[in-house]
Amino acid sequence: MANMKVTIAGVEFRNPVIAASGTFGFGREYSELYPLSNLGGVSCKGTTLEPRLGNPAPRIAETPSGMINSVGLQNPGIDFVVKYEIPWLAGQDTRIVANIAGNTPEDYAAVAEKLNDTAADMVEMNISCPNVKHGGAAFGTSCDAAAAVTRAVRKVCRKPLMVKLSPNASNIGDIAAAVEAEGADAVSLINTITGMRIDLRTRRPILKNNTGGLSGPAVFPVALRMVWEVANRVKIPVVGMGGISKWEDAVEMLLAGASAIQVGAANFTDPYACIKILSGLEKYLDDNGIAGVSDLTGKVEPW
Repeated sequence: MANMKVTIAGVEFRNPVIAASGTFGFGREYSELYPLSNLGGVSCKGTTLEPRLGNPAPRIAETPSGMINSVGLQNPGIDFVVKYEIPWLAGQDTRIVANIAGNTPEDYAAVAEKLNDTAADMVEMNISCPNVKHGGAAFGTSCDAAAAVTRAVRKVCRKPLMVKLSPNASNIGDIAAAVEAEGADAVSLINTITGMRIDLRTRRPILKNNTGGLSGPAVFPVALRMVWEVANRVKIPVVGMGGISKWEDAVEMLLAGASAIQVGAANFTDPYACIKILSGLEKYLDDNGIAGVSDLTGKVEPW
C-alpha cells in the first residue's frame, strides 16, 4: 500500500485527511461512529479567550450545493478546552490542531499562549474574525492586519503555527506571503465565502445575522484555484479545504499544491465522509502505482 504519511511544519500526520474546524466539534460525537485514530488529525472548534454563545438563530441555511452559516464561533472558551477537550483528544491517537480566534491581536496571543503546555500538536489561527480596533474588517482581508496578528501570536506561540486564510481578500496570495514573512509555519485555506439567502415570504434574510459563510461543494472550484495560487506563492506547506466532499476532490487539491486536506461541510451530509475520502484516496494511489500521497502535491501539469 502507498505511504499515506505527510509532514506539515515538522508535525507528522498518519494520513492527509484532517477534520476541519467548526464541523467536527472536538471529535466526541464522531468518535461514537469510528475511531478518530483513522484520521490524520482533528482541527478543533474555533476557540476564543472567553466562552461565546454565538449568534442568534436562525444561523444555518441550505443553498444549492452547499450551506451558509453564521454560528458566530460558539465555543466554551480556551480554559475549558485546555482542561477538558484537549486532554480527551490526546487519548484518541490522532493529531490535534487547535483552532483559535479573537477580535484583537492581544486576544489571539493570549489564547495561543495558553496552548503552549498542552498536547495540541499545532495551532491554526483563524484570521477571518473582525478586527475591532480597525473598523471591524476581518484580519484576513488586509496584509497589514494579517501580518500584525501573525507577528503577535508568533512571539508567544511555541507550537507550529498555521494561519487559516480568508477567501474574501482581494488577493489571497498577498495575504499568504504576508503571514509567511511574519513566521507562519503553514497556511490553510479556504475559509468560507460570504453569502446570503432571502426568505421570499418575509422578505427578510434567512439568517438573523443577514449574511454568513458559504461552504460545501459549490465553493470547491474557487478553493482549488486559491490553493493553487498560494502554493505557487509561498514556500511553507499549504493545507487545502473548501468543498471537498469526495476522494476525487482531495486528489485535485493535492495536485494543486496542498500537502494535506481538511474536510468540513461534507461531515454534515455524511458523518463518514472523511473515512470514505481517505479510502478512495488510498485506492487511487495503489491503482496508479503511486508510492506515497506526498508524491501528488503540486504535480498539476500546466498547459
